[in-house]
Amino acid sequence: MGRRAGWLDAREHALGMPNSPTSEWILGLDIGGTTTSAVAGNASGQIFDLRTCPSRAEQGFTAMWEMMTAAADELVREHGRPSAVGVSIGGPVSTEQGIVHSPPNLPGWDDVPLKERLREHFGVPVYVEHDARAGAVAEWLFGAARGCRNVVFLTFGTGLGAGLILDGRLYRGASGLAGEVGHWRMSRRGPSAYGKPGSWEAFCSGSGLPRLARHLYPGTSWPADMSAATLVSLARSGDTQARHVIRTSATWLGRGIAHLVDLLSPDIVVLGGLAVYAGDLFLPTARKVLARECAGHNGDCPIEAAQLGVDIGNVAALCAALYQEESVSR
Repeated sequence: MGRRAGWLDAREHALGMPNSPTSEWILGLDIGGTTTSAVAGNASGQIFDLRTCPSRAEQGFTAMWEMMTAAADELVREHGRPSAVGVSIGGPVSTEQGIVHSPPNLPGWDDVPLKERLREHFGVPVYVEHDARAGAVAEWLFGAARGCRNVVFLTFGTGLGAGLILDGRLYRGASGLAGEVGHWRMSRRGPSAYGKPGSWEAFCSGSGLPRLARHLYPGTSWPADMSAATLVSLARSGDTQARHVIRTSATWLGRGIAHLVDLLSPDIVVLGGLAVYAGDLFLPTARKVLARECAGHNGDCPIEAAQLGVDIGNVAALCAALYQEESVSR
């Protein structure tokens, strides 16, 4: 069948399922500030169809809504009605009500009743989850954290958020906003995110890396459209300043992880995003800092890139439904 213009058939990058679903399938929406995907998958975390496209988040909610529902409608036409819809999206988000509260990477998503709108559109149960928590569940069930009871997952993508599995259960906190670690002020000086100079997200995220570069080297003529990918490419080519920017980011990454590890003493820390694409540039430094700054054996806690790799956001969207439906026993 035809594809909506701009959408890519990424089936070859999926997890190896055939192009036909089982009797029941789950529609997943992985909504990010950089890319958005609609996926068809099952309760084993396997994906058999996918549409993905640049989010163009600057266009606001309405444009993104039309784009992602058009893609999801294609999947429904091809595979029939799903049993449920799972959504992985950056916070703040009220999980139970499914309301999205102005994520910094999604301008115009101000108190959007996403769960209600999707339920009206598709006519099936809808489950909305913070992307860090959904990512934590995905790696816990199907990735690097399988068999663990205490897991810290960091998105380390466009933004920085933490998903926590504590004593074998997903932890949301009293207000449902546990894990908003990007807000942490790590230093009185530094680039700014959330209106806070020196916030952890400004040091350690895809959106923060260009700010960090300009903070460290204000006189350098960095490209106007510089991105984290640009800096990674420059660092790989041997650019001294880019390598220092990434080393600085990795140092702050290790310091923040040390706080989490000393507080929670997890079995493992798993990182998505930049760790998947450029773990060789970030993880060695972060591990050294963790070993140096943690108390006792906490410094031995492994830090690993997400085993699900580039598919983690798509599997996380499925897991938003899987975990909340309690269709997985652990």
